[in-house]
Amino acid sequence: MMLPKPGIYFFPWEVSAGQVPDGDTLRTFGRLCSYDMTRSQVTLMAQLRSDQHPILVCTKLVEPFQAQLGSLYTVLGELEHQKDGSCVVKARVLTCVEGMNLPLLEQAIREQRLYQQERDSGQ
Repeated sequence: MMLPKPGIYFFPWEVSAGQVPDGDTLRTFGRLCSYDMTRSQVTLMAQLRSDQHPILVCTKLVEPFQAQLGSLYTVLGELEHQKDGSCVVKARVLTCVEGMNLPLLEQAIREQRLYQQERDSGQ
C-alpha cells in the first residue's frame, strides 16, 4: 500500500492564485471565517499585505469537528480544481493552531524552500 505524499507547504495566496497543480498534496493555513455544515465546507482566509485570500476546504473526511470561527487552522489535503475555475482542498487533516506564531511559520516555509532548492541544485 502506498502512503499519500506528506504535503508541501504552500502559502494561501499561492493556492488561491492557482499555483498548485490539480491533485497535488499540500499544506496551507488560514483563519476559519465560515463553516457550512450542510455542504461540508469551510472557508479559510489569509491576508497578504492588504489582500484577502480565501481557500475553500472540503471537510467530509474530518467531520465532525469543532469549528472555531476566527481561529487559525492548518490543513493537509489534496487540491481539486472545480469546473468554475475555483479550487477546493479536500482535507485529510484540519487542525486548529490558534496561538501559533504566523510570521514564524511563514519564515519557516521560506527557509524550507531555500534549503530544498539548494539541496536539489547540488544533486
